[in-house]
Amino acid sequence: METKPGPQKRYICSFSGCPAAYNKQWKLDAHLCTHTGEKPFACTRDGCGKSFCSAYHVARHELTHSGARPFQCAEDGCEEAFSTNANLARHVGRVHAREPKRYACTFEGCGLEFKKNNQLKAHVCEAHAQLAPYPCAHEGCQMRFAVPSKLKRHQKVHRGYPCADEGCGFTGKTWTEYLKHRKERHRLVLKCDQCSKEFRDSWFLQQHQRIHAETRVVLRCPRDGCDRSFTTAFNLQSHVGSFHEELRPFACAHAGCGKSFTMKQSLRRHSVAHDPERRRLGGRPQPKRSLASRLSGLGDPKRAGPEKRRQTRPPKEDGEPPGPVELVSLLQDTSLLCSPAVGPHGLTEALTTPLTV
Repeated sequence: METKPGPQKRYICSFSGCPAAYNKQWKLDAHLCTHTGEKPFACTRDGCGKSFCSAYHVARHELTHSGARPFQCAEDGCEEAFSTNANLARHVGRVHAREPKRYACTFEGCGLEFKKNNQLKAHVCEAHAQLAPYPCAHEGCQMRFAVPSKLKRHQKVHRGYPCADEGCGFTGKTWTEYLKHRKERHRLVLKCDQCSKEFRDSWFLQQHQRIHAETRVVLRCPRDGCDRSFTTAFNLQSHVGSFHEELRPFACAHAGCGKSFTMKQSLRRHSVAHDPERRRLGGRPQPKRSLASRLSGLGDPKRAGPEKRRQTRPPKEDGEPPGPVELVSLLQDTSLLCSPAVGPHGLTEALTTPLTV
C-alpha cells in the first residue's frame, strides 16, 4: 500500500547527536530551545510569568486567559468550540468521522493498521527490527524510542527531579520520591489572615475562611416547621436523618456503649473515644492486623513491647511437649459475618440563604 509522501524536512537540528528535522523554520527554532533552555516569548499578562519557545505557543497560551474558543465545529447540531485548530481537527476525526483514519504498515506482507501514527511507528521499530529514530543522548545509554514523548519521559531517569527550593540539593530518582521529599521537608503551611489557625491544604483554608466572611451561605432544613440551618450538607443530612426520620443504622459495637448514628462518618469519629491509642495519635488509623492474629484473640506481638510479647507466649517448661492445637473453621466465627448497612435516605431539597454574621 502506497502512502502519501510527507513534507520535505529541510530544517535540521545542528546539535551533535540530535536527529530532529522539520519542514518549517519556527518548528526548528522551538526545538532548539530544548537544547539551550531559552524561552524568549513571555506572556504579557500581569502575574503570569510564563514564557515559551515560539510566538505560536504564547498566542495559544493567551487563550487560556481570555477564554476564547475561535475554532467552531461546522457539523450540523454540534456546538463544540476549541482554542486551537488541532483540537478541532482531533474532535472532528474522533466524533464526526464516518470512517476513522487508519495508519497502515507499508512493509511487504504486513498490512497491519493502527488508529494512531505513534502506534504505527512503535510497531515498525519492534516488529521489523528498525532502529527507533530518537536515541537517548546521555553518555553510556543505548536506549532509543519511536516517539519524542517517550524519549522525554526516559530522560528524566538520568536527570532526576531536583528540588527547586534554594539551598536544597535533593534530587529524587522518581516523581514519587520527589513528592515524598517535598511533603516531609518543604510542606507548605498556610495561615489564615484573620486568625492564627494554620492549614496544610488550600482547600481547607478556603473552607475555614468562610467563618470570617460578612455573609455566609447556609443550608436550611426543608422540613415544615423546622427553622434549623447548617453550614455543610453533611450536617444537614445528619440532622434530617436523626431528628426527623429517626434513622440511626450505624451502631457502636463497643461493649456497654449502645450509641448509634445516622452517618457512618459520625460512627468513625465516635470510635476514637474507645481507643486511647488512636486518640493519642490524633485519630490516625492503626495498621491492620493479620487474620490469624485477630482469630487468636491475642494482641499483635509486632506492635507490643518486649514485656508484652513475653506475656503473649504461653509458659513452657524445658522438655514439655507443645499442647494440642484445635482447628476452628472460619465459618464458625460469627465476627466475620456482616450484614449490609442501611444508609440514610437522601435529601431531596436544600435551601440556601445568606446569613449575616
